[in-house]
Amino acid sequence: MPESNKPLVTALVVSRNSKEELLQCLKAFFASADVPVDAVVVDNDSSDGSPAAVTDEFPHATVLVQSKNLGYGRAANVGLERCQGRFVLLLSPHVVLDPQCVGRLADMLLTRPDAGAVGPRLAMPDGRLDPDARRAFPIPSTLFYQTVGLSRLFPKSSRFGRHNMGHVPESEVHEMDAGSAACLMLRRSALDRVGFFDPRYFMFGEDLDLCYRLKLGGWKIFYLPTANAVHRAEPAPRDRERQISYEKHRAMWTYHFKHHSEDVSAFGNGLVWLQIWGRYVAEQARNTLKRGTREAT
Repeated sequence: MPESNKPLVTALVVSRNSKEELLQCLKAFFASADVPVDAVVVDNDSSDGSPAAVTDEFPHATVLVQSKNLGYGRAANVGLERCQGRFVLLLSPHVVLDPQCVGRLADMLLTRPDAGAVGPRLAMPDGRLDPDARRAFPIPSTLFYQTVGLSRLFPKSSRFGRHNMGHVPESEVHEMDAGSAACLMLRRSALDRVGFFDPRYFMFGEDLDLCYRLKLGGWKIFYLPTANAVHRAEPAPRDRERQISYEKHRAMWTYHFKHHSEDVSAFGNGLVWLQIWGRYVAEQARNTLKRGTREAT
C-alpha cells in the first residue's frame, strides 16, 4: 500500500466465537471513525462462521484465520505484522465505540508526541468505569491490598486504591501506568521500539506487560475521558471457568516474576507466589460451592 494511502488508524481485533459481537464492534468502529482507518481481524479458530461473516460485511478488512487458538498475545502479534496504520487500536469484539472515540484518541497521539498509548473512558454496560480502563502497575503491595480487601474498602485512597487509580477523578485527563487491551490506541513507532506482545502470556496480562515496557522506553500513557466506549464483557462459560481463572493467576505471577522479582527478596517473592495461588485456590473453592448450591436448588 503506498505511503500516502496508509490509514491513520488500524483496528486490531482478536476474536474467537464472537460473531455477532464482532460484527457490531466493527460496524461501530467504521461508522464512528472520522479519520482514515482500516481493520485487521485475527480469528482464533472460531467455529461460528466469524471469518466469513466479517469478509461478507466488511470486504476491505483483513481477516487472518488461525488453525488453533493461539491465545491473545500470539494472535495479536500475527495481526500486528499486517497493521498499516500510524496508530494501532487494540479492540475487543465485546467493545462498542461511541462516535468520535477513534478521532479523539488519534488526536491525543497526534498532539502528544511523547505519548506511546492512550485509552478511553471504557465503561461497563451500567455506565460504571471498567476497573481495567486505568491502572497502576501491580507491585506486591497493591496485590496485598487487593488480597485482604483494603482496595475494596478504600477505593479512593491513593495508597489502598492505587491499582485502579480511584484517587484520581475519572473525568480528568491524566497519565496512568496501563490501560486495557479491550480498547487502547498505540503509537506504532513506540510499539516497534519496545516490541510486540510477550507470548508467555496466554489471555491475561499482555497489556500490563506491554504498557510496562512502553513506560520503561520513556513513553507516556494517557487516560482520555472525552473518548468513550462500552465494554460488554460476558460471563465466562461454566466449562471454561477453571482455565480462565488459572490463566489469569498464571499471568499475575508471570508479570511479577518478569518485572518485579529482582527487587524483592526470595522470602518476599514466596509471599507473592502464595498470595497469587492462594487467591486461585480460594476462587476455585467459591466456584465449586456456587455450582453445588445451584445444582441443589
